[in-house]
Amino acid sequence: MSDVNDLVKDVARINQEIQELYCLDDVPWIIGYSGGKDSSSVLQLIWYALVDLPPEKRHKKVYVITTDTLVENPIISTWVKKSLDKMKDAAEKQGLPIEPHLLCPDIKETFWVNLIGKGYPAPRSKFRWCTDRLKITPSNRFVRSVVRLNGEVILVLGTRKAESSHRAASMEKHERGLVSEHLQQTVSSIQSLMYESSSLPNALIYSPIQNWKTDDVWLYLMQWENPWQHSNKELFIIYRGATADNECPLVVDTSTPSCGSSRFGCWVCTLVNQDKSMEAMIINDEAKEWMQPLLNLRNELDIINDRDKRDFRRMYGKVQLFERNVDGEISVEPIPGPYTKKWREHWLRRVLEAQQQIRQTAPEEYRDITLITIGELSEIRRIWLEEKHEFDDSVPKIYQEIMGETFEDPRLGAGNTVLGADEWELLEELSQGDTMYMELMAKLIDTERQYKTMARRNGIYDDLEKCLETSSRPQEQAINNAHYERNLKEAAKTGNVEQVKHAIEDKNPEPPQQLSWGSLKFQNPT
Repeated sequence: MSDVNDLVKDVARINQEIQELYCLDDVPWIIGYSGGKDSSSVLQLIWYALVDLPPEKRHKKVYVITTDTLVENPIISTWVKKSLDKMKDAAEKQGLPIEPHLLCPDIKETFWVNLIGKGYPAPRSKFRWCTDRLKITPSNRFVRSVVRLNGEVILVLGTRKAESSHRAASMEKHERGLVSEHLQQTVSSIQSLMYESSSLPNALIYSPIQNWKTDDVWLYLMQWENPWQHSNKELFIIYRGATADNECPLVVDTSTPSCGSSRFGCWVCTLVNQDKSMEAMIINDEAKEWMQPLLNLRNELDIINDRDKRDFRRMYGKVQLFERNVDGEISVEPIPGPYTKKWREHWLRRVLEAQQQIRQTAPEEYRDITLITIGELSEIRRIWLEEKHEFDDSVPKIYQEIMGETFEDPRLGAGNTVLGADEWELLEELSQGDTMYMELMAKLIDTERQYKTMARRNGIYDDLEKCLETSSRPQEQAINNAHYERNLKEAAKTGNVEQVKHAIEDKNPEPPQQLSWGSLKFQNPT
């Protein structure tokens, strides 16, 4: 299209289409708004369509939802929050049923709680744990809550077929003529298509600009004034300062383009080779050089081979093997697990250091930036103390060291009053560098401590046994045992008795032994 006259006609067509759809029934609408060009265009189209309706016909809510992952590009995050504030005021003044909502992931699901607290490695295409937790779940939770109250909902998205061939194929796959037989009879003139969400029951997706090209989007934004008084020209300047093509959209399922291939996404994103948008912002504008600590930290996280920073066991404490191609030869190796204690503490220091540096160098409007919230720090502290049995309680110490102030934990009774840094240091000294022995003793002692305050101690022996199952073998022995079990299973699959015997006897005349709670408790002290 990309012609003003053609665009004017198409805008008029979409305006009528939106009004007919809106007035058709009582099904509420939810607009996915990211603050970028596509979602801004869609919201602007709907805003103008509702303004043109008589007040008595503006009979149902239009929810505008934005998901803040808490690790958004700070320029875009600030832009979006200001936009939502203006949107709320303008909707009230103009008598529009438009209601903005800023959504966030649960504390237990945030990026830093998972990476620093639990030790999840930086996201990769084969382990993309972030998108669902940070984007999909908060959005879908809101959508489902509206569906529960109303039975059905229409999602209005700024997705366009021109974004990518993958997106076009996905949209065409899910397209359907109209919502229902009633809708088909009532709105037979509507040209735009709707399709059902593959992951949200009773949610229908409407994409009014699905056939627009990027030039059409910008032409519309530059020629039609933003109705909630948020400058489209300023938005254009933000885009001009970077190089990629798409903003981070509302993500409702895995077919939606993720932040990994988007223009403005999470500043910590390691799903792409480099953060071109942030790099361009820093290079093109001296006023944005204060973001360099973010880019440095993101690049530090983006290490292809981080095996030396991770445990040799999976999150649940067991060794799991996989076949790896090394220089053309198959090597069976352990799947690396979560970041070790040393590296989780390292990442916490780096985030707090970046936060401090930005607060000292950023423009006034960004001086109060928070990269990791107190709530997240409290949850990280809880995980390290209660789940990982790291009773040295290093979160307050690191916070004091970097921030220069005492960490005030909002959780009542947080922290360990029985075991602490002194006991941890003593245990380290007694372990004489044996990390597995250190880990086992810490788990056993802290498990006993946790049960000490309970009225009923049912389950303590089971939990102590779990400590022994995951931490009683030295690393080499644990890996050898995993190979032994794997070889035995592979031999058993053949059904050949001789191969099974060979697997048992080959280099392992006896299966590697593991310490048990019973043997530890009743073993002969001599």
